[in-house]
Amino acid sequence: MIPINNPFIRGYQNLAIQRLLAIRYEEDCPLTYLPLHSSQAHLADDQVHRFPCVFCDDFALVTEGQDVSSELDDHCTGMGVVQTVVYAITADEYGVPLHVGDTYSHETALEVVRRLAFDTGHYSRCWEISTGHLPSHAQAHLEYLADVATPTGLLFEAFRIPSSNAVGVKLIATPWTDTNLRFFDGSSTATLHQTQREAGVPQPLVDVMHLAALADVRIVIFDPDALVLEGLPTFDD
Repeated sequence: MIPINNPFIRGYQNLAIQRLLAIRYEEDCPLTYLPLHSSQAHLADDQVHRFPCVFCDDFALVTEGQDVSSELDDHCTGMGVVQTVVYAITADEYGVPLHVGDTYSHETALEVVRRLAFDTGHYSRCWEISTGHLPSHAQAHLEYLADVATPTGLLFEAFRIPSSNAVGVKLIATPWTDTNLRFFDGSSTATLHQTQREAGVPQPLVDVMHLAALADVRIVIFDPDALVLEGLPTFDD
């Protein structure tokens, strides 16, 4: 059973920046945060900050010094003042949006995203975890694959660590998402999973590899002396 939360995930996925207006509209009411309508997206921050505006559930329009069509004006039922402009940093986990934080300039937001994204693209792509995450039959299968010279052709290859009881797995063409696999060889996550199982790869090993590959991990090393990865199932046999 694959856990809902992937313990291999580190950092944030698909970081993005959105400029939002923090609008004050009534006393004792919290600020509401909305983007400018696309017709005013070109306005600089100092052209909207502290200016009156109208808004609806989806967008806001600055009214002072700007031409607002009657159609858009009729669509906006709220009136307020732009208290400040924020640059919201967002991410997602498997399509679920996440609010990471706010900054007050686009340049600062870009720097935060740069640091969070780890631009090298290789951060935390090698993991050492306990062999306790595999039952004995899955460990034996992995060791067998590491000892034979024939490539698996299953988007992973096993290998021995010299002078060690550890066995590593090299994951190929990560992340194993439908989008990436379709681009790589025209397959899908479900197809790869089925192909690996039909080839005799034990389900617990398949589960660990797919979780790691979803997090764009490239190498997983199973070592009896390594720590247990919290959130990942363990086996006592």
